[in-house]
Amino acid sequence: MRLIPFEYAVRNLGRAPSRLVLSIAGSAMVVLLILVAGGFVRGMSMALRATGGESNVILLGAGSEDSIERSEIEASTPSVVAASIPGIRSRAGVAYVSPEVSVMLPVAIPVALPGGIATSGPHAGHDMGRTAETAEPKQAMFRGVTPVAALVHDNITLMQGRWPRAGEDELMLGRTVPTVLGLREQNLRLGEKLVIDKRLWTIVGTFAAPGTVVEAEIWLPLTDIKAVTRRETISCVVLTLDPYNEATGQGAEFSDVAAFTKTRPDLELFALPERDYYAKLSSFFGPIRAVAWVTAGLIALGGLFGGLNTMYAAFATRIRELGTLQSLGFRRSAIVISMVQESTLATAAGGLIACAIAVFLLDGISVRFSMGAFGLVIDEQVIGLGLLAGLVLGIIGAIPPAIRCLRPSIPLALKAV
Repeated sequence: MRLIPFEYAVRNLGRAPSRLVLSIAGSAMVVLLILVAGGFVRGMSMALRATGGESNVILLGAGSEDSIERSEIEASTPSVVAASIPGIRSRAGVAYVSPEVSVMLPVAIPVALPGGIATSGPHAGHDMGRTAETAEPKQAMFRGVTPVAALVHDNITLMQGRWPRAGEDELMLGRTVPTVLGLREQNLRLGEKLVIDKRLWTIVGTFAAPGTVVEAEIWLPLTDIKAVTRRETISCVVLTLDPYNEATGQGAEFSDVAAFTKTRPDLELFALPERDYYAKLSSFFGPIRAVAWVTAGLIALGGLFGGLNTMYAAFATRIRELGTLQSLGFRRSAIVISMVQESTLATAAGGLIACAIAVFLLDGISVRFSMGAFGLVIDEQVIGLGLLAGLVLGIIGAIPPAIRCLRPSIPLALKAV
């Protein structure tokens, strides 16, 4: 079969500049929405699965394996764990055992009003009569910690300020907390105030935990959060194990921790690798990811039908030209291939534009969800999906209109207006 030269399809793209622009713009919009959906799903999955240390084990209350917020264990448990499980990592005599409280609490920004509380200046934090809030309080994830948390969570990096001190109503924020609260970063600078439990708390530090949902948390001293929530128990214990070394016989494995929980039924504990816990949360959010893909698919389907109409309108005006090509000896299959090439070039150009926009403007943008926030991830897999979508749009969008426009016989096609 003799094919039509590829240059013919390229030249045809420039015959109707307005149609070409519309085709490229339409395909770029469809591919961009697919990239956003892919980046959303990829970012959520990676953030949840990457959260937690490789050697970390989390101890939860029995019966609360799926939710750290519902878990409750005795406050004395961390000391028992540190003394009973050999192989826990330690430094300068300090065991890597972190008691923590995780809870969702409402938080808001105070506003200085006449007779209210000053939020800046030399009288910042002084009671001047009453307090107002900018909007309805937003829910945020809080984590009460001790200084040992800095050892256990080694992916935490203090970016500005310092760690909060107990008893002084201080806290520090993760890097994506502004996204969770729907506020600008200027509203959450060091020294600014937050209203929690009808009290003013001072922001004394910000931290980063790249690629994890921990960045969306607000951290404050363990004793302070226990006072705010009026509880005596803790949510969990996070400990770090030294990898077991067969040569020296030192270190520990997860099975050692699991065996400890079974030999101490009075503590009512359940052990789980920290990364496995967040991986289970990732499966919990599976329906949300499915909805994102379904939405992207429906949008792509709508774009496909729009492309079918556009290509049919473009090919319908060229029926005489198509008949001439057949009279010159080109088979209909060769003409269809040339028209598919023409359509695919336009949609591929739109796909490349959409990928460039996604990489430079959308990659890393924070998105809020119930667990906090995560960043869109536009990596090679998502880009490959976008480019494939652009090619599929070009192929499927051209074949039906091309076949329909080639149905008339050669004499009828040559007489077409």
